[in-house]
Amino acid sequence: MKKLLHSQILAERLTVEQVQKVQRSPISLMVHNVRSLYNVGSIFRTCDAALVSELTLCGYTPYPPRKEIEKTALGAVETVPWSYEKDIFKAITKYKEQHYKVFALEITDKKRSYDSLNPDDFPLCIIAGNEITGLDDNILNSCDDAIEIPMLGVKHSLNVSVAVGIALFEALRKFKTFQNNY
Repeated sequence: MKKLLHSQILAERLTVEQVQKVQRSPISLMVHNVRSLYNVGSIFRTCDAALVSELTLCGYTPYPPRKEIEKTALGAVETVPWSYEKDIFKAITKYKEQHYKVFALEITDKKRSYDSLNPDDFPLCIIAGNEITGLDDNILNSCDDAIEIPMLGVKHSLNVSVAVGIALFEALRKFKTFQNNY
């Protein structure tokens, strides 16, 4: 085993031009009232890696152009289709009109695990909320369902950008499994 050189890694990756034309996953992400510009930048990078259909930033979530976002996004602002919508309920309605299932990434009394997705859950839009308070009940009530990542230790949550990465890649893994079985 030998670590690949940067030039070898680049040879395996899409170019900025190619990524604009590639088929994206049927998974979108909505981020509501996330304060940290660095978390937003990290989320952009994760959305690029998962080829999400779209990233929608809502509420008081900061949006590009911002140097702090660019610092952690490392160019992903240019490769991820994104939009800003102050009103999250308008954004939820937009996704539902496009026949997406809208799932909150939140700890709820329903306890549906993030790895329980099935073919009927796609296309999927996952909503992640504020680093401290998560998503309000009125937002949860507008969602089709909620998924959560099990917390096995003392802490009850992960950093929002970490949680988004786990949820997006599990959704992508499940979708690819469904595709291969049909």
